[in-house]
Amino acid sequence: MNFIKAGQDGQGKPIELHYCDYGQGDPIVLIHGWPLSAASWEYQLAELPLHGKRVIAYDRRGFGHSSKPWDGYAYDTLADDLKAVLDELNLQNVTLVGFSMGGGEVARYMSRHHGARVKNVIFVSAVTPYLLKTEDNPDGVDKSVFDGMMEGLGKDRPGFLNTFGKKFYGVGLVSKPVSQAALDWSQSLALQASPRATTACVKAWSETDFRKDLATIKVPALFIHGSSDETVPPQVSAERAVKLVPGAVLRLYDGEPHGLNVTAKDRLNRDILLFANGHEVPKDFDKDAYAAARDDDNLTTY
Repeated sequence: MNFIKAGQDGQGKPIELHYCDYGQGDPIVLIHGWPLSAASWEYQLAELPLHGKRVIAYDRRGFGHSSKPWDGYAYDTLADDLKAVLDELNLQNVTLVGFSMGGGEVARYMSRHHGARVKNVIFVSAVTPYLLKTEDNPDGVDKSVFDGMMEGLGKDRPGFLNTFGKKFYGVGLVSKPVSQAALDWSQSLALQASPRATTACVKAWSETDFRKDLATIKVPALFIHGSSDETVPPQVSAERAVKLVPGAVLRLYDGEPHGLNVTAKDRLNRDILLFANGHEVPKDFDKDAYAAARDDDNLTTY
């Protein structure tokens, strides 16, 4: 397995970030969401390298196969970890793609490290701009919601994550956008994380204000969000965040849940490729036209 060193923990031990690196071309760096790992990008890692792109995904510290320190889960540190990945691999003209919690890393990296090496950014189901309800953020989510998550994780982490996974993918009594096997796979990824990282990151993504970070972004930016996302509703996230980034574009996927990297994988793959190549991203999606373009290896201009 491949690892990148990203500083040390409180005991002086090196922090190692596990990553995968496929394909050739301008790089796309995928930053996963909570509470999963880089493996949750399975359908992007399998497709994007087929179309002239080098695709890198890494496990956030505390998750997947990366080191699992006790501390270091604030966004400044996580943005520094992202910088370590870009610097160690000497990546240029990067398209950063941040899913859910990973959107926060993109925003903080762009402000803290001045967007070095980055060509454009994509926020997918992202937690930006600021989820917590406060006096100066009255449209946010009440703190009791996040306190309940912390309580649930402390009482029965596997049980909480099992229930959370169903909401993540929009699974209900009638709606079955993913199989039980897919839910089991997602649960297995979530349980790889340390309990400490799982709870510490709830605090990080629920309480961090990214409004000033977003305002510093000077490269093309795309926000993608499911209209039926109940985990991070678009009304408190993408629909507000897009207004803070000059020239940013929002694409709502009608009826899609939070985990649209799985439930709408074909559309997301198309849109990442189009945007990474500087093309306009359509507001709709024609499955038949996509399939024909994919068969002709013409996704980069579809």
